[in-house]
Amino acid sequence: MSRIGKKPVAIPAGVTATINDGVLTVKGAKGTLTLGLADEITYAVEDGAISVQPANDTKRARAFWGLQRTLVANLVTGVTEGYSKTLLITGVGYRATAQGKTLKLQLGYSHDVNFPVPEGIEIKTPDNTTVEISGIDKQKVGQVAAEIRRWRKPEPYKGKGIKYRGEFIFRKEGKKK
Repeated sequence: MSRIGKKPVAIPAGVTATINDGVLTVKGAKGTLTLGLADEITYAVEDGAISVQPANDTKRARAFWGLQRTLVANLVTGVTEGYSKTLLITGVGYRATAQGKTLKLQLGYSHDVNFPVPEGIEIKTPDNTTVEISGIDKQKVGQVAAEIRRWRKPEPYKGKGIKYRGEFIFRKEGKKK
């Protein structure tokens, strides 16, 4: 049995949740998010909480139970608080600037990398070596951060590249003389 799935997701004040035609819609102060509902799971909005239960006793239903409850919790957290990730850029001449709906990255290539910012995502650059990505959809925020990081992953010898805040890069010694 899923320990996470047993707990209902509390709906805070100012947030509304409705289920229509197999879609859960959560509206809050920051916006609206939707989730397509799995057939193996039953959902119920009652007593200021959203409860998630397996529809039958199949292995697939039990496997989806905790996942679907976590996805519902991410919707509620997204419309109330939102999500953010911070990227740190390390390297001589490496920098980033946010210009409207484009993030301009200088990463040691012969050209600048212009990254278009998707809808629902906000990117700020407090200084030229820090990129703050925020939005209400957890999956979209993480995907944008991964796409930006992919341009120059941190390398283990000098530590140059784009890394997440709090990420530790194991450094290698290099050649001995």
